[in-house]
Amino acid sequence: MTDGGWGRPGGVPPEQPYGGPPPTGRYGAPPWVPFGVPAPPPYGWPHPQPYGPPPAAAQDLRPVTPPGVPPYDTPQPYALLMRARDWAWWRPLLGLLLFVVVYGVAGIVLVMVALVTGVVPDLALQDLTDVAVLLLTNLSLIVAIPIVWLCWAVPHGLRIGWSSSVLGHLRWRLFLPWTWRALATLGVAVAVSLLVAVAATGVDVTGPASSFPWMLLVVLTTTPLQSAAEEYFFRGYLSQAIAGWIGRPRAGAVVAAVVTATLFSLAHAPADFQTFLYRFAIGLALSAAVWLTGGLEASIALHAVNNVVIFLLAGALGDRAAAAEPGGVIGWGTSVLGMLGMAAFVGWVAVARARVRPELLSPAVDLRGRATAAGPPAAPWTPPAPWGSPPGGGPGPQGAWV
Repeated sequence: MTDGGWGRPGGVPPEQPYGGPPPTGRYGAPPWVPFGVPAPPPYGWPHPQPYGPPPAAAQDLRPVTPPGVPPYDTPQPYALLMRARDWAWWRPLLGLLLFVVVYGVAGIVLVMVALVTGVVPDLALQDLTDVAVLLLTNLSLIVAIPIVWLCWAVPHGLRIGWSSSVLGHLRWRLFLPWTWRALATLGVAVAVSLLVAVAATGVDVTGPASSFPWMLLVVLTTTPLQSAAEEYFFRGYLSQAIAGWIGRPRAGAVVAAVVTATLFSLAHAPADFQTFLYRFAIGLALSAAVWLTGGLEASIALHAVNNVVIFLLAGALGDRAAAAEPGGVIGWGTSVLGMLGMAAFVGWVAVARARVRPELLSPAVDLRGRATAAGPPAAPWTPPAPWGSPPGGGPGPQGAWV
């Protein structure tokens, strides 16, 4: 009997010491998989040559965003965060349609609650002292926040944090500096305007009602969320959709600010042109705060301060004082005073950016050198390394992200 070439009877290969399992990555995956290379064809199909240009199918692939990598090839301002790698004009349209449908369902539930409880919400926010009405109204608006997140997750397939800021999440450190500046500007202007209105109309100041502690609780716990909900829709999703369709940062931000300020004012059912103009002006100020800071934190702070100050003063002074509306020159004077408070806040934010240092652009990783739909990859193609082998330098520089 021959040794079969191994020097052992029957041609049996010599035993080798056990070297352990092959190296793997997390969950048994290979430790390194080259990015942008298509999977091998099924058994029986012609295989590409081991060297040379990639097959034609690889040139028709879009770059796929790896987990943890920003969905942007270039840094984007907040207004253009919808324009990710897989941007398409129909995605914001589908998102707005989804918002209308889901919020409509929530409205039906709200109507059923109103029929059962007898409490009718006041979306125009004109009844400032009824605790039950205020609570139901705030809850009916707060539900818009998760609906906006749903619109980001489903039609766009993006992380819901991109609805908040250019960092992909709310920057909690910014709320304190923006809130006290909002109190010192618009908060003071609103308080002075309301006191001037009470003095000019001569209404009786009856003082807080017995339900004022409950109103204080409702205002402090739900009004900031109600303000945030309006910001997530008007200065967030709707503004980003309009700017995304335009595609230019400055032009998109300006057009979005005008359109959303108009819709914002109309949504509050203004009783006259003066009221419409005041709410249009605060809509512009809120959009300017977003554009200056790269996120919704400053606009949420300004919106919440405006509403909280109005509700607390109205509850503290009484029903009649809350309804005081001076006309003529005094009425326009109080409106102008409020607009000056908005302008002061925006100007202060612009000046304070050097100290507060809000991020204005998103992180980005340029994957356009991979195989894209536009043509062959920019870098020379190299064949994939065998499964389990260490990477020869990796798939290229990835940039920085958070």
